[in-house]
Amino acid sequence: MSLDPGTRIGAVRLTVADLDGTREFYERTVGLRALDDSGEAVRLGGDAGAVVELVGRPDAPPRPRGTTGLFHLAILLPDRAELARALRRVADSAWRLSGASDHLVSEALYLQDPEGNGIEIYRDRPRDEWRRVDGELQMATLPLDLDSVLAELNGEDAQVAGASPDTSLGHVHLQVADLEAAEAFYAGILGFEVTVRGYPGALFLSAGGYHHHVGLNTWAGEGAPAPPPDSLGLRWFEVVIPRSGELDQLWTRLRDAGHPTEPTDGGILATDPSGNRVLLRADD
Repeated sequence: MSLDPGTRIGAVRLTVADLDGTREFYERTVGLRALDDSGEAVRLGGDAGAVVELVGRPDAPPRPRGTTGLFHLAILLPDRAELARALRRVADSAWRLSGASDHLVSEALYLQDPEGNGIEIYRDRPRDEWRRVDGELQMATLPLDLDSVLAELNGEDAQVAGASPDTSLGHVHLQVADLEAAEAFYAGILGFEVTVRGYPGALFLSAGGYHHHVGLNTWAGEGAPAPPPDSLGLRWFEVVIPRSGELDQLWTRLRDAGHPTEPTDGGILATDPSGNRVLLRADD
């Protein structure tokens, strides 16, 4: 069973040691707007809702190297001019990029937040420019021409404020212990469709023909263990489904397959075979 084509990624919730410093980074360097800080988490994003949610736990244990968890969260911007503004914003805040790539379907900047969580900031190319060979979407990791990106700015555009109100979370990329088990969970049970198998040790899946909503890799090592419970880093990420009826079907499939699930106020919290948690909720 495939997911509804309108399925999207909601927000990523992170546990951080320095809540104030990490919040300042996401506001100043990334350009997100604080939406709410009255509950358990500080929620930051745009008009479409939260992109990142931060929970402060100064005493939380660090996530050990070589464990499963978040590889990066990917912040989607509406166009190339917004990507140029994002690049200028990172430079103006004296932060350092860890990479910049042309993926054929998208153009992306890479960096890490103050606690080491990976971030991709990207814009999509129009879908009619995406290429397929023998039915498989073509993606690559090529150098991105940053001068060409910055050339999108001129005149008043050079004054960069916050990120576009249309900023959203485009996808998440996770480190897992086993690709076959992860595919059985994300494709076989949740209903994402595999779009790309061409990267060594990685797999990409989506709903509705997108290039990917979920990336998976075993680059931390095959059989990598999950980090300690309640450690710093990923708490969960949201998969938002248009209708509650499909959410009920997902819950049944998860329980029948024996995957840990628990009801929450926002939906269903499920755990993948590598210990990554997914909050499934409905839009209606």
